[in-house]
Amino acid sequence: MMAQLLLSELSSSDIDWMIATGQQQEVTPGSIIIEPGKTIDKLYILLDGSLTMTVSQSPGEGNLLAGAFALLEGNEVSGREVAKLSSGEIAGEEFLLETRPPITTIRAFEKSLLLSISHQQLSTKLTEDIEFAAHFYRIVAIMLSDRLQDISNQLGHGKISQSQSLKEVLFVFGEFSDSDLDWIIAMGRTEEIPAGRTLIQEGKPVDALYIILNGKMKVSVAEGDSNPLTLAFATLGLRETTQREVARVSKGEIVGETAVVGSGTAPNTIQALDNSLVLSIPRQQLKVKLEQDVRFAARFYRAIAALLSDRLRSLITRIGYGRRTYSTGQLLDENIEYEDELDISVMDQMSLAGSRFKWMLSRIRTS
Repeated sequence: MMAQLLLSELSSSDIDWMIATGQQQEVTPGSIIIEPGKTIDKLYILLDGSLTMTVSQSPGEGNLLAGAFALLEGNEVSGREVAKLSSGEIAGEEFLLETRPPITTIRAFEKSLLLSISHQQLSTKLTEDIEFAAHFYRIVAIMLSDRLQDISNQLGHGKISQSQSLKEVLFVFGEFSDSDLDWIIAMGRTEEIPAGRTLIQEGKPVDALYIILNGKMKVSVAEGDSNPLTLAFATLGLRETTQREVARVSKGEIVGETAVVGSGTAPNTIQALDNSLVLSIPRQQLKVKLEQDVRFAARFYRAIAALLSDRLRSLITRIGYGRRTYSTGQLLDENIEYEDELDISVMDQMSLAGSRFKWMLSRIRTS
C-alpha cells in the first residue's frame, strides 16, 4: 500500500531525483537504522524488506520482575515494538518537521534494502522545488496518519491524552501565510455546536476540516470489534456501541484532518462537552484548493505532518517512559519530556502563530 502511495503521489521527475541523489544500502537483520537521542542526518525510504520501530520501556512497564533483574545485571531493558514498516515507508522524517532527537529505535527486521537521502540535499530540494514539497509532505502526512491510527488501535486506546491546543496553533498557524488565512476565513463557515451534539461520528465520512474556536470536546472510540458499517449507522440505534473517552480537545485545535490526509472516514467520535464554536472548511473546497494552489498545498501538508508527528511522539512517549507533567517549583530535568513542553525551535513562531489565530478570530467575529 505504501509503495503504491509513493508511486501514485510522486511524479517521474521526483522519483528520478531521488534515485540520482540517494544512496542504496543493504542492511542485515538486526541492523540499527535510527537510535533514540541521536541526530538524524538522513531520510530513509524502505525499498524492500521490513523494519521494526521499538520504544524502550521503564521497569515500571510490562514485566516488573524482568525489568528489575535486567537493570541489576546491567542489561538494557527490552524495547516494545510499536510499529512495523513495510516496503515504501519512510523513516527519519522527524528531522524535516522538528529539531528534537528521535525517541524510537528503528532496526532491520529482515534483510532489507534502503534508499537514503541526506538531510541537506532533501531540505534544499524541498525549499527550491515547491511542487516536490507539496507531493512529499502529503506523503509524509498520510503515512503519519496511518501510523498513528495503527499504534492507537494496537494499544486499544488505553490512556486519555491531554489537550495540547497551544501546540496545535503553533504547528498550523505558524506555517500558514496571511493569504492562506484569508482563504480559510472566506471559505470556512462558523458553526455553533451545542453541548452533547456529535461533530464527527466514528466510521462515517468526514466532510470538513474543523478548527475549534471556542469550547471543549471529547474524543471517544467504540470498544470491541465493531465493523465499519455498524459504527457508521450507530446513530440509528440498530446496535448499541460502547464508547470510551480517549482525549479532549479545545480552542485552537484541529479535528477532521482525515478528511484530506486519511481514508476519509473518522477514526473516532468527537462530541461537544459544552457549547462550542467551530470553523468548518468543506472537504471538497479544500481538496480543490490543494490541487490548484501548490504553494498552499506545500504549507498545508507540512503543517498537518508536523501536527501528526507531535501527536505520534506524545503517544509513543507514554508507551515508553511516560509523559510527566511539570509542577510549579519543580526543577526541570533535561532528560525528561514534559506534557506541555515545546520544541525550542518553534518558540520564535509562537508570537506570530498566536497573533494570526487571534487575528482570524477577530475577522470572523466582525464578518
